[in-house]
Amino acid sequence: MGVIKAGICQMPVTMNKEQNLARAREMASEAAQAGARVVVLPEMFNCPYRHEFFTRFAETYPNGDTFRMLAGTARDLGVYLIGGSIPEAEEGRTYNTCFVYGPDGRMLGRQRKLNLFNIATEELVFRESDTLSPGTGPPVVFVTPLVTFGVAICFDLRFPELFSDLAARGAELIVVPGAFNTITGPLHWELLLRSRAVDNQVFVAGAGPAWTEGSPYPYHGHSLVASPWAEVIAAADERETVLLADIDLGRVAEVRKRLPLCRNGKFSI
Repeated sequence: MGVIKAGICQMPVTMNKEQNLARAREMASEAAQAGARVVVLPEMFNCPYRHEFFTRFAETYPNGDTFRMLAGTARDLGVYLIGGSIPEAEEGRTYNTCFVYGPDGRMLGRQRKLNLFNIATEELVFRESDTLSPGTGPPVVFVTPLVTFGVAICFDLRFPELFSDLAARGAELIVVPGAFNTITGPLHWELLLRSRAVDNQVFVAGAGPAWTEGSPYPYHGHSLVASPWAEVIAAADERETVLLADIDLGRVAEVRKRLPLCRNGKFSI
């Protein structure tokens, strides 16, 4: 167990896909130059968070500018690149999908958002299910020589059993690309990230887009990394930034020994 440096690219998301991809690569390079071995992009990093852009910007693996950028960036920088999420088109459906690439530029796997975001408040009405389809099957656990991690996308953060499943299958770090907004974000974002960390005694890293002037969606930002003890070890405000965090994987075993909630891979009831 060692210490790894993670870099979260809290980037603005514009209506220009080419510009978004270029900025993602630039910020990933900045993170890698600062020593990050794991680099994380936010939810829908290539695409404004609106229905018409989900379908307009969707790409089908393996063809598309976004896939080429992710593969090339991971390879050129020699990092594990957790590609936030993008709209993925497949067989007439559109998914909210995270693609993960290794330091050799190969795609290690994908995780589709399992729980779609539908909200109706006085300030905001939005239904992902009007455009997007949910993923199916158990969440993916990525086992690498550096760290074992899982990915949960935004609204998935509200479902504790998903995180418990990832932790039970060996995840030491769970990455949450999430475009929380300024309505739910101030009360719920940090609370949920720290809760999932302490519930499962793992590191949890939330990666959000930066507040973007003129955006049709009110991004909350405030990317954050929580320890297995629910400590906030790195946090951003709403502005564009590369957030760096040193993740001491030995803390997972230390916290579980200090407060033994887990028995034989399952958390006690």
